[in-house]
Amino acid sequence: MWNSVSQYVSLTDVIDIVATSVLIYYLLLLIRGTRAVQMVTGVFVLVALLGVANLLHLLVLGTILWFIAVSAAVTLPIVFQPELRRALEQLGRGGFFHFSDDERARTRAEDKVMATLAKAAFLLSRNKYGALIVIEQQTGLKEFVESGTTLNAELSAELLLSIFVPRSPLHDGAVIVRENVVEAAGCFLPLAEQSLAERRVGTRHRAAIGLSEQTDAVVIVVSEESGAISVARDGKLSRAIEEETRLFRVLLASTRPRRDLRATRDDFVTHLRARLRPHQRDEKKAEQG
Repeated sequence: MWNSVSQYVSLTDVIDIVATSVLIYYLLLLIRGTRAVQMVTGVFVLVALLGVANLLHLLVLGTILWFIAVSAAVTLPIVFQPELRRALEQLGRGGFFHFSDDERARTRAEDKVMATLAKAAFLLSRNKYGALIVIEQQTGLKEFVESGTTLNAELSAELLLSIFVPRSPLHDGAVIVRENVVEAAGCFLPLAEQSLAERRVGTRHRAAIGLSEQTDAVVIVVSEESGAISVARDGKLSRAIEEETRLFRVLLASTRPRRDLRATRDDFVTHLRARLRPHQRDEKKAEQG
């Protein structure tokens, strides 16, 4: 039996199938939870309709669907620009196939930074000062830093409070924090590309979501109207956080390496299983804790 199978299937074919499966898996992982899922579904429906039209010899309908499919193929790279940009960034920094223990074993010294940010956010919330605080991670934010005023000042709650005081020259923009340094203030962020019709959010919230769509940054948003504090990450906005301790834990969970990834072995199958788990697992653990 195996001899007959080996006549038709070679080792190269097996490698080809496995490599293609892994590629499809990472593509699906990349678009999971984004608007690209609905668009890919629409493309599959269009292809299915085109196949039915050709099968039934519907010449006019088939021709129309063919032109629509060609147009979609041309516009897809433009529509999927954020996803493609994120994929290239992750590939460039080894985010897809990184298995080393360096990131998982190292201890983070940002606990004090996160505590300072949580304290500053609640000081701003009590005074109802609108604020946007960006926490830079692996993706560089130089282009956004250059859109504001460079500070390179040591992080402190008092500094953030003075920046976001109403009528301050830098209050109407975002502050970008890298480690324990405030790189710049008054920075402009891209607005969210996804539809937010179901939620009433202001420009600050749309800017926070927009930046988290394009980068791996974590953004703290303080509403000027209600003083509510939210955290944007991976293109999603959390619910209002009402406790400083809870915000501190959410920030730690959002900026640290995935706990489930740090706990797994370095075999490929276990890594795939870990990547399939929801991105919000750490945040839920932090909120429940």
